[in-house]
Amino acid sequence: MSTPVTSQEFRGALALLTGAVTLITTDGPAGRAGFTASAVCSVSDDPPTVLVCMRSAAPSNPLFRRNAVLCVNVLTPAQRPLAAAFADPQLGQTQRFTHGLWDTLSSGAPALHDALINLDCQVVDTHVIGTHDVCICRVQGVRVRPEDEALAYFNRAYHHLSADSRLT
Repeated sequence: MSTPVTSQEFRGALALLTGAVTLITTDGPAGRAGFTASAVCSVSDDPPTVLVCMRSAAPSNPLFRRNAVLCVNVLTPAQRPLAAAFADPQLGQTQRFTHGLWDTLSSGAPALHDALINLDCQVVDTHVIGTHDVCICRVQGVRVRPEDEALAYFNRAYHHLSADSRLT
């Protein structure tokens, strides 16, 4: 019988899983909110669906649940300060949105105007798994900004990825 994997072991291993840096945003009857996340991935292309993981105990969680819409804003290296602002527990939700230029797509969730990608989504299902809510999100709209650079999170640090950094 193997010994169970500890939370620390799991977190250490997953720190080596490179992820895009995103701002997850919402707006609606419950109000505007946003947070920095790297736990976002594709589920299906037919229909276009992604999943977004959010800490269940996060103060903004009830706003996301009530609004049932969100936008996944994929960041570029120039937007690294936004990632820090949206992860800062000292900044209130209103203060976070003073950083960056925002507009909306069809859902009404805030879309970062110059993000690499905006995925405008309707939350269609939520599952509580351990400490997190896993939100299944139907993509209603996509906006892509041509760019050869992305901001990634690897080994607990931000990294700059460019098209020039491809392996050959």
